[in-house]
Amino acid sequence: MNLEGYKKQALQKQKEHRKFLESLKKKLPKNLDYIVQETHDEVFEKIDCLQCANCCKTTGPLYTEKDIERISKHLRLKPADFEAKFLRTDEDQDKVLQNLPCFFLNQDNTCSIYDVRPKACREYPHTDRKKIYQINHLMVKNTLICPAAFEFVEKMIKNIEKS
Repeated sequence: MNLEGYKKQALQKQKEHRKFLESLKKKLPKNLDYIVQETHDEVFEKIDCLQCANCCKTTGPLYTEKDIERISKHLRLKPADFEAKFLRTDEDQDKVLQNLPCFFLNQDNTCSIYDVRPKACREYPHTDRKKIYQINHLMVKNTLICPAAFEFVEKMIKNIEKS
């Protein structure tokens, strides 16, 4: 997978993507959630996250208190010990990983805590979300990191034109 190629394309198309996503907010297609889900399914039939894992290598998720409790229990650590070992508080006062790539990312791009991974990881890249127009800024940002997010926006443009 050519991550640099995707990022270059995403940078070139950022303005176009932003404009398209904003247009969804203005003239909301009746069946938008359905089109989003169809497009998401289409993209993930072709893209395998295990070939990439760029999100795990370059961006860290936010850890909620529920995430911390669930993961620390799984690792048989006290939540405070888990936080001290893996997390830091960022400038927005969010709990995030101390270091990247993610400590839980295995050599083969699998996740060692997949079954208990943070909510942010489970939802990423947010391409199957209802009311997708509520996260336009995030979607544009994700196209720079995630080939699937880039492909999703590209296909959404075509799929909306067809509808």
